[in-house]
Amino acid sequence: QFTTRVVSCRAAELRPEDSGEPVRGFQVVLEDTILFPEGGGQPDDRGLIGDVPVLRVTRRGPEAVHFVPAALEPGAEVLLSLDWERRFDHMQQHSGQHLISAIAEQMFGFKTTSWELGRQRSVIELDTPLVTAEQVKALEKSVNEKIRDRVPVTVKELAADDPEVETVKSRGLPDDHVGPVRVVDIKGIDSNMCCGTHVSNLSDLQVIKLLGVEKGKKNKTNLIFLVGNRVLKSIEQSHSTEKALTSLLKNGPGEHVEAVKRLQSSVKLLQKNNLNLLRDIAVLIARDFKSKPAPKQLFVLHRKEGDSEFMNIIANEIGTEETLLFLTVGDEKEAGLFLLAGPVEAVENLGPRVAELLGGKGAGKRGRFQGKAAKMSRRGEVQALLQEFISHQNPGA
Repeated sequence: QFTTRVVSCRAAELRPEDSGEPVRGFQVVLEDTILFPEGGGQPDDRGLIGDVPVLRVTRRGPEAVHFVPAALEPGAEVLLSLDWERRFDHMQQHSGQHLISAIAEQMFGFKTTSWELGRQRSVIELDTPLVTAEQVKALEKSVNEKIRDRVPVTVKELAADDPEVETVKSRGLPDDHVGPVRVVDIKGIDSNMCCGTHVSNLSDLQVIKLLGVEKGKKNKTNLIFLVGNRVLKSIEQSHSTEKALTSLLKNGPGEHVEAVKRLQSSVKLLQKNNLNLLRDIAVLIARDFKSKPAPKQLFVLHRKEGDSEFMNIIANEIGTEETLLFLTVGDEKEAGLFLLAGPVEAVENLGPRVAELLGGKGAGKRGRFQGKAAKMSRRGEVQALLQEFISHQNPGA
């Protein structure tokens, strides 16, 4: 917590991170702040000004701008409170990134070109097209050794014209930077220009887990990592999943993979058998219709279980030169699939109207129009439309 004063407060809007509707509120500048404004790859802090929540903190030149939902009186003395859990998480991830980047360069010559502190996991972009599994393993072992060595992390400020600034790693200062240059030093390992928040000793990182690599931008590799409490949370989630699978699969964690492989094989076999049965049913339905003494000009069928192939087999078996077919599959109360088949001119005329009635979309050619239906419950209206069409085409029918 920190006591300070409100310097200014002006109405503003905040664009949410999820691209939702803008939030109306106020931009507040304080005499000083303990809330970190987003920058340097690190997200901003959260907290309270009095009892008013701070929804975003951004940097404007040398000022930190706090976005709040309620107005604050300029000149008023306020108590600023920091969301420590969020801050400490960011400290762990950011110091962890400095350590990983430094050791990756020392061991393999991989330079860091950028990084991102994500909500669940973080990513370092390395300037190399390939990082092997053996290199990831060796890197993880080395960074965790440094944590156990309890290496101190210190912060110092240098004047912008200090010659020492030239010896410090940096991707360059922002154009609107003013004041001293801040340097974060991991003793004997790394010295880096940085505006972010960090731990004071590598032991505060607890542990680093490298989750692996993914292909990045051209000739780059993304290294995914977790630090500290995020590793514990990940283990907790994995353990919960493991317990659930043990209960469902009725075997130990070591046998889960084989059990799932067996289940996948069984499902594939069942799906194949089910498909063959549906094909047989489709043929029987069509033959039954054709065996009637006087086949009707309209054939309507709905079946909960089925797919596009099932409907097309029926249409093929019945033939569409003289008969108009309206077939649907899926749950009557939800979305499904439909097929309208028959004489080309009739289908071209009726297809779009059928799709519209069913609240869906479709396309067709050569006497077939099929697609997805959002309102299967309106099948009766479609049937009435088709019967009316046939009546007009053949008044004596």
